[in-house]
Amino acid sequence: MRERHTVQDARRAREFDAFVAGAAGRLLHAATLLTAEDPRDNPRARHLLTLALAHTYACWERLRGEDPYDRARQHLATRFARGAWHQSGCLGVLGRSRPRRPGALARLSPQERLILVLRLYEGVAEEQAAALLGLSQERVRGICDRAVTNLLHPPRDPAPATIGPKMVPS
Repeated sequence: MRERHTVQDARRAREFDAFVAGAAGRLLHAATLLTAEDPRDNPRARHLLTLALAHTYACWERLRGEDPYDRARQHLATRFARGAWHQSGCLGVLGRSRPRRPGALARLSPQERLILVLRLYEGVAEEQAAALLGLSQERVRGICDRAVTNLLHPPRDPAPATIGPKMVPS
């Protein structure tokens, strides 16, 4: 009996290692987009990836024909959502700091980033994204549209106030 479990554990480990070798790069990129961190310095994204891969490994035997990438992506998204939006907009367990080098995605809210990454980067259908996030399809569509608009047409900073010379009455 022990031999059988050892063989199953070894097979499970090999399968999971092969999965990680093929999928970890793309998942890390998605996590980096979600956290809006610099790709060269992305500790929160790496933490998210580690949690998603650990969860996927823990349920590896129960997947039975299900795509492990979908499971890992789903856990990545739900973990990000739980940490980002459900704690008053702060990044919760992922850290409370803003990205060091704000890029275009850093201007978006965590919810907008999540929906944009799922829909445009990962190619998740609107219906699936809505079901995953517990939102209506219309809400997902509206958030995605708003995020794309904000990326394409960023709000302008207000013009600095000009301070002229003081007028002294004569």
